[in-house]
Amino acid sequence: MTRNLFDQQLDDLHQNMLRMAGLVEESIEKTIIALKNHDVKLAEKIYRGDDLIDDLEKIIEEQCLNLIVQQQPLAKDLRTISAALKIITDMERIADHSSDIAEFTIKMAPEKYIKPLVDIPKMAECAKAMVNRAIDAYIKQDVELAATVCTADDEVDELFSLIVLELTEIMKKCPDTVGQAINLIMIAKYLERMADHATNIGEWVIYGVTGKHRKYNNKLT
Repeated sequence: MTRNLFDQQLDDLHQNMLRMAGLVEESIEKTIIALKNHDVKLAEKIYRGDDLIDDLEKIIEEQCLNLIVQQQPLAKDLRTISAALKIITDMERIADHSSDIAEFTIKMAPEKYIKPLVDIPKMAECAKAMVNRAIDAYIKQDVELAATVCTADDEVDELFSLIVLELTEIMKKCPDTVGQAINLIMIAKYLERMADHATNIGEWVIYGVTGKHRKYNNKLT
């Protein structure tokens, strides 16, 4: 395989990763729209509809393995491909958490929310932006941009703490809200995990460029 062909196949890999990232971002956005609007049909579509993301994960995985086998890439290229294999796993898990949230949306659809949803949508926007920047950093091989993704996780963690504190106070004052409050805390937890996976992506970008795997986030195994 010539270097030009290798570069073309690597570019094809990157295009599929951009497609997958776009679908993941869309899944986060639609999940929160469904939650805010009590939109059961949209939630059901999200819950059942991550097959395209799963299919892209398999396609990208095959592309990565073919590049390794056919080209026997040098260290830098091998790290880039290895990072891609790790990144698509994190993106697939983010999509899974969208499905988890959609399941709670369906469960809570008949209920009036015990409080306006303010910080949960903020968490979702942060997580979506982190995914966008992380994949952009991978394509550009930009270590500084990847590092900003990792540090952005702190904002999501702060929002999560605020949500838990507020909902805990509501439960203390109104015991009949416990069921829904716990569901909302679980939704916030899934959003926190999305941000953690985006942080993982940033870490793998840094590894792919530098060869050093620095852990910004120790919350996920």
